[in-house]
Amino acid sequence: MDKKRYYVSVQAGTILENQGDSGYEFEIEATDRQVHALKSLFEERTEHEFGTYLRSHVVAIPYHFDEENDRYDACLKEIYNVLYECGTEETKQHIQSMGVLNL
Repeated sequence: MDKKRYYVSVQAGTILENQGDSGYEFEIEATDRQVHALKSLFEERTEHEFGTYLRSHVVAIPYHFDEENDRYDACLKEIYNVLYECGTEETKQHIQSMGVLNL
């Protein structure tokens, strides 16, 4: 399968083909299948974000004992795994420097 270059913003949950369309944090080279998987992960993260928002109003549960936050964190790590796998050298170095993955 052919890979194309994409510009990804984790914060905004966007995957763009044109560099100047919006701000981005990472450049990747990915197949259509990989892009689809990343879009699915962004959608999953959005669902978990809503759950963490609701849970945040229950102050009796500490962050580190909360399943919804654990699911959100696991999803975010999976997003960074995909970005690392598809990333340019600069993207890979940046993700390594962030310390979010066990590399």
